[in-house]
Amino acid sequence: MIPWETLDSVKVEGGVELRLIRRDKEYCIMAGMIPLMNSRMSGSEEALSALPFERLGYRPQAHWLIGGLGMGFTLRAALALLPPTAKITVAELVPAVVKWARGPMAEIFAGCLEDPRVTIVETDVARLLRGSEAKYDAILLDVDNGPDGLTREGNGGLYTPTGLKAARTVLRPGGILAVWSSAPDAEFTKRLARGGFAVEEAKVRERGKRGGARHTIWLASKAG
Repeated sequence: MIPWETLDSVKVEGGVELRLIRRDKEYCIMAGMIPLMNSRMSGSEEALSALPFERLGYRPQAHWLIGGLGMGFTLRAALALLPPTAKITVAELVPAVVKWARGPMAEIFAGCLEDPRVTIVETDVARLLRGSEAKYDAILLDVDNGPDGLTREGNGGLYTPTGLKAARTVLRPGGILAVWSSAPDAEFTKRLARGGFAVEEAKVRERGKRGGARHTIWLASKAG
């Protein structure tokens, strides 16, 4: 069996080490000893774009915010769905992840970072949720393994009542907050409802139609 090779590593807030590893043409991003994503398992990350699009429909001037670049599965799925006049802002806190996307994983990203609809911002997505202007049609969050701040304690603030209120404020009427998680969380579902969202909980497979582990995506709609 071909052994895994560490291509790069970086420490993030809280001391957690993110590592990019490769085995032949397979890539994996690890948080310590926990795999966050794998290039062979993209189904649920692609669903994070597909499910909101199904509910929002065609919006010529759509503006989507994606929290977490990862391996670009969610971004590429969004680009395949959204019209040429749409905009996608991607917030990625860890500069090394953007560097990996343009370097060792450039083949996986297939030039999508150069798409004119895409703007990459190296910042905490929470900073882009501040303000009073309703400007996003969809906010897609995949910055951790779920609403518990596994890789970075600060991520947990996104899922508090205050964080959810901020997301709801910057969503346009009828907009959707979509949150990816490796596992269900009944308390988070209740928190979304208490925050004024209409909540749908979708079960998706990590390999899409090919099966794999079950993941959860919350689709929280802003009334209007």
